[in-house]
Amino acid sequence: CLLLPLTPIDYSLGLNDLIVPSLELTVHVGDSALLGCVFQSPEEKRVAKVDWMFSPGEHAKDDYVLYYYANLSVPVGRFQNRVRLVGDLSCNDGSLLLQNVEEADQGTYTCEIRFEMESLVFKKEVVLHVLPEETKELMAHVGDSTQLGCVLQSTGEKRMTKVDWTFSREHAKEEVLLHYSSKLSVPVRSPRSRVTLVGDVARNDASIVLHGVRESDRGSYTCSIHLGDLTFKKTTVLHVILKEPRTLVTPAALRPELLGGNQLVIIVGIVCGTILLLPVLILIVKKTHRNKSSGAPTTLVKSLENIQKPDPEVREGLYGSAAGGKHVYSSITTRELIEEEDSSGRAEATYMTMHPVWPSLRSAPNSPPGEKSAGGIPTPKSAF
Repeated sequence: CLLLPLTPIDYSLGLNDLIVPSLELTVHVGDSALLGCVFQSPEEKRVAKVDWMFSPGEHAKDDYVLYYYANLSVPVGRFQNRVRLVGDLSCNDGSLLLQNVEEADQGTYTCEIRFEMESLVFKKEVVLHVLPEETKELMAHVGDSTQLGCVLQSTGEKRMTKVDWTFSREHAKEEVLLHYSSKLSVPVRSPRSRVTLVGDVARNDASIVLHGVRESDRGSYTCSIHLGDLTFKKTTVLHVILKEPRTLVTPAALRPELLGGNQLVIIVGIVCGTILLLPVLILIVKKTHRNKSSGAPTTLVKSLENIQKPDPEVREGLYGSAAGGKHVYSSITTRELIEEEDSSGRAEATYMTMHPVWPSLRSAPNSPPGEKSAGGIPTPKSAF
């Protein structure tokens, strides 16, 4: 062990004790904490007694955590199965390891070292802060890189001597991923390993990074930190998530997201209103079509009756002799009538009066002028 000279700046002298300024340490529930207690002196002194006390608050009663006397270390009370004296007493090191930290462990821990044939007492305080339990499960996507933490929280007096990282999964043999020793300049990893040591080993940090996560990497990763003959372990379970295939984003897919609440209500209202009014519109169209269909045949029948039953005078003009002097009527359908029939569906008859053509005076020059009637018709001569 290395003993350094005692400096008055680091200590406060009392009547019968030597007090070192307190240190602070932060851990999570379930982790381990290394509480350092090293007395550095140029003189060779033998440790006779070590006491660790715990105080949850300023006005609370102190409880014994562990005491060492006559080469016997005895844990006390609720710390009985969770504390261990890990320091090298021959080097004036009375450090304590607290495992499976509980929330009630938060408080001030005081170390007292007494030497043989000395009335001087060396004291050191460590303030421990306890945080909620850190998750022991980790999620990672295929192809990503993820960090696996492994830190032994300590006050820095004792450094780890060796680190091992192993990997195991169901029905498979445990595999060593990485090995580090204080005697090695660089960590050694297996050929198939894709891990890198990124933690500061000087601060008991053995964290690693796993590169290019694969589906076969799911399983348990165990970190083992060795402090001499003491081993601290932490296990993390890794879950691997497969990346989902990318989907093409189309305007149709975005349309539901772009519609606001009011727009959606308006669209639903329009659709419902159209569905309700559709039967009414159908009835109106059918009724209108029925009225047009019934009106057209009636008009057509009346027109045909007028054509088939002409006036007696017309009938006589049609079948009488032209010499009789009667008017001749002819039924003519004009082009305008055809166009009107095409547009309105109705048929109407147009009547024109045709006058008989009589020989003119030029065609009968021998007829005397006085023999014409008032209407221009020649007066028949009487027989002699």
